[in-house]
Amino acid sequence: MDVSQLPFNRLIGLELAHPDSGFLVCLPDKLQYTNHLGTVHGSALLAVAEAGSGIFLSQHFANETGVIPVVRKLEAKFRKPASGQVSARCEVASDELVRWSTEFASRGRVSAPIPVEVVDGAGVVVLSAIVEWFIVRDTPNLP
Repeated sequence: MDVSQLPFNRLIGLELAHPDSGFLVCLPDKLQYTNHLGTVHGSALLAVAEAGSGIFLSQHFANETGVIPVVRKLEAKFRKPASGQVSARCEVASDELVRWSTEFASRGRVSAPIPVEVVDGAGVVVLSAIVEWFIVRDTPNLP
């Protein structure tokens, strides 16, 4: 799934990050994302964090069918004022990824917390978050 093509993400102008950048998504450096202080608005930072976690999740479950993910919880800490382009990156330990796959295969559902960092144009981490997704296997209705 291309998260950047979801209606809300298209509305706000979310873009996929360049594959070699180390980031998943970004919002470009535009005045429309600023707040009353001239820095990037908090809701824009949260949108980048959520979308980045969604891309990470879709990449992890790319070979699965019938996956229905929904955000269950988002905890965030605003660290510094952001300026310029903002981008999201996620890093999850390999043993946690194995847990997700194993639990999803055996139970048909899993709760997957994804740590996210949002970085601004100067390379400063401006937001740290954990986006918790609840993922369930879609089971077709049986006749």
